[in-house]
Order: sequence, then C-alpha cells, then structure tokens
Amino acid sequence: MSSVFEFHKVTKRFGSFVALDDVSFTGKPGQVIALLGENGAGKTTTIKIMLGLLNPDGGAARVMGMVSRMDGAEIRRRVGYVPDRPSLYDWMTVQEAGWFAAGFYPLGYEDRYRHLIQQYNLPLDRQIKSLSKGMQSKVSLAVALAHEPQLLVLDEPTSGLDPLVRREFLESMVDVAATGRTVFLSSHQIGEVERVADTVMILRRGKLVLNERLEVLKSRVREVLVTLDAVETIPPELPRGAALLGAKRDDRQWQLLVRDLPDEALGWWQTQPNHVDITIRQPSLEEIFVVCMQTESDTGWTFPEAAAHSPMEAVQ
Repeated sequence: MSSVFEFHKVTKRFGSFVALDDVSFTGKPGQVIALLGENGAGKTTTIKIMLGLLNPDGGAARVMGMVSRMDGAEIRRRVGYVPDRPSLYDWMTVQEAGWFAAGFYPLGYEDRYRHLIQQYNLPLDRQIKSLSKGMQSKVSLAVALAHEPQLLVLDEPTSGLDPLVRREFLESMVDVAATGRTVFLSSHQIGEVERVADTVMILRRGKLVLNERLEVLKSRVREVLVTLDAVETIPPELPRGAALLGAKRDDRQWQLLVRDLPDEALGWWQTQPNHVDITIRQPSLEEIFVVCMQTESDTGWTFPEAAAHSPMEAVQ
C-alpha cells in the first residue's frame, strides 16, 4: 500500500532550539493518525513542513508523491487543512464562504459544500462571526472536505470546543477515513483521540518517542508494579522477550512500562527471590502518554536508550 505522506529523518531548528530531531514516519490510505505532544513539542512545525509552509534543515517530507519543500502550493491545493483557529472571513455568511472557496476548485465543490453544511445542521444564511466556535469549526471542516481531498490535516481542531461538540467533531473523522482517505490529526485531547485514532505518534521535545498502531499498544503494552524486599536502584530484570519502555522507582516499588510481556511473566516474576508483590495491568493511552512525556530530571522516569531515541516500530 503506497504512502499518502512520508517524513524521512526531518530536522528543523530555530536558532539553537531543535523543534524536530531526525523524525521519520509514514501515513497510509484510510488511517486516522494522531500526533500527540505537549505545547512546544513540534506538532505545528511538523504540519507546516508537511504543507510546505516551512522548509526542514535536514531530511525530506513528501505528500502524495510531491516534495513538500518544492511543491508546497500544489500540496496545499490538494490537501484539506483545518487549523486550530478557522481562517474564515467572518463577515461572510456560511453560504458565501462556500461560494468563495469554490472559486479555487473544479465544478461540484459548492454542491458538496452545501451537502456537508446540511449534514452538520448549519444555517446557510448566518454570518460566520455570529456562529459559536463549534459551528465555525464545522464550517472550516466543510471548506476543507468539499473538494474531496485524499489527505485531511487538522491542527488542534477541537481546541476550545465543549466536550460534546469535540467528541462529535472527532468521530466524524472516522467517517472520512472509512472512504479511504487519510486523516492526520494533531491534538492534546488524548481521551478523545483514543476513540478515533488508528495510529498514535508522540513527540517529546522534537523527538518521535512513540509511533504505534493503537490496537498494538492496547494488546502489547502493560504497566507492571514490582515491590522488592529491599531498595534497588536498577530496574528489575524482565522476562525474556519483553522490552522496557520506561521505569520509575518509589522506595522499594518499581513502576515499569513494558512491551511484549509474555503470558508466563507473572509466574516468572514470582519465582524471583527478592520480589514481594507483582501487579500487572493494561495502561490507558493517557498513562502511556504521561510516561513518554516525563523524564528522570523532572519526575523520576528513566527511559532506555532505544526507547528514548527511536520510534517504536509499527506493526502493520
């Protein structure tokens, strides 16, 4: 299956600040891909490079076979883009916004726009400035979708929306992906993203620390609490085949985030002479996100070298 977009070892600096550091990933047709990260992690920089609005200092980005550095204008024409703040002329009515945008696209755009507006239950005759933020976001989405783009890019599109509208907006992305199109979604709304995303990527200080299908995360990542009979400064040994993603110690107890834990792990740990108690459970995406965001310097989490500097290999 061909990639809709691809980042290959992309690096971007602003002076001495490294916004993106050797970032690589791809997006396939029919996926909802969520890019998570704290403010300043590099999410918006990633989108601007993808759309040709910024040039990387190293590496390359491609969208639908085009090089973002050279073909930015054509990429932006063919991609649907919804920013965190809708870029609409607020003095226009909802109907006029579609009429204006139709001038940039082939025949049929305005009819599809009207269909989407009707689907979203928006009033055609209302000025955009009189609409709620949620309604304005839906207008922006209709403008972005009416030319039936192969790729829809959303940069924090639900920021400031009430929970019900936010959930409705995000769940509509599943319908877009069901038609074979790709959705690339930048967000910090982890709970909502967990309901709609196929693949989750996490940026931390410009590094891609996780790139995994959500179903794989849920089936193959576990949180393990290990209580020892004495204080140990080194994380407990793992069963063969398991991989340590993160570890944190509180006195005699270690909190471990582990991938590919074998079925016999609990029994194996119980045979270890210095282990007092073992608890294994499935963490939520938010808990995994917190681990990825925290470092030894601020909360005590320690990351193995491989986990901190290389994205987890996605299982297709």
